[in-house]
Amino acid sequence: MQRDERFDRAERIIQVGFWVNALLMTMKLAAGHWGNSDAVFADGVESACDFVAIGSTMVALKLGRQPCDENHPYGHGRAESLAALLIGLVIGITGVWILYDAMQTIVHHEFRSPGWIAVVAAAATIVIKGWLYRYSATTGTQLESPSLLAIAQDHRKDALTSIATLAGVLGAFFGWGIMDPLAAGFTALFILHIGWQTLLGACHDLMDGTVHGEYIQEITALAEAVPHVEEVHEIRARRSGQYIIIDLKLEMDPQMTVKQSHDVATEVKRQIFEQFQNVGDVMIHINPHAEEHEDLIRL
Repeated sequence: MQRDERFDRAERIIQVGFWVNALLMTMKLAAGHWGNSDAVFADGVESACDFVAIGSTMVALKLGRQPCDENHPYGHGRAESLAALLIGLVIGITGVWILYDAMQTIVHHEFRSPGWIAVVAAAATIVIKGWLYRYSATTGTQLESPSLLAIAQDHRKDALTSIATLAGVLGAFFGWGIMDPLAAGFTALFILHIGWQTLLGACHDLMDGTVHGEYIQEITALAEAVPHVEEVHEIRARRSGQYIIIDLKLEMDPQMTVKQSHDVATEVKRQIFEQFQNVGDVMIHINPHAEEHEDLIRL
């Protein structure tokens, strides 16, 4: 998949989510107001907060697709991780707000009796947000896009919130007013968990955390299978948006010429690019095989 195609697919997913979220926000705010449901109205306010996250992701994708330049020699991919960080914060703040609101409602016994329009709005949100989650998560996994996967988790969070909202609205509709805040409080805890996981993933990428072990093992096996590569002395990999940047130290015969070792390194890089579509760059250092050498590093 070409670079522009990757970003075009991601942007299409984000734009669909943006406009669908706009319609849901309008519907829930209206249904909450006219249907006499604080839970549905709060769900609409939550959708309004999501515009911050989705809007930041759209900006991040536009930044992230820009090629390397003099000031950013490694590209602009980290903009996606920054967007994922913001989304995680929005999800976490939303969870805290819902939990606090639910506790206040229970303490003060401020229960209300909603209308049928509030029930319909909550049910429709579950179906639509569930579809958006699967749609975004599938493409986000294929592209390994941090921002798109974070948006998918945000859609998942909205669907879960709406499940609690529907349970609460139905309970209140049939006379059990406390059902609304209890269901919202339970779901808020799960929302906080999703926000925490999204924040951890974004921070891991921003702090140059390594990719998962199986990926490292596959790259190592591929490099060592190339003729004249005696051993992979060291390998490091870090994420930059949708791409992985790899540092390789290869051991070769010390009697090889610079040209020969360069050709071998080029072949290693070519094969990695062919078999791993999400690798953005491979930097290779060559060491003499079976000879003592000092690794100079200050990190």
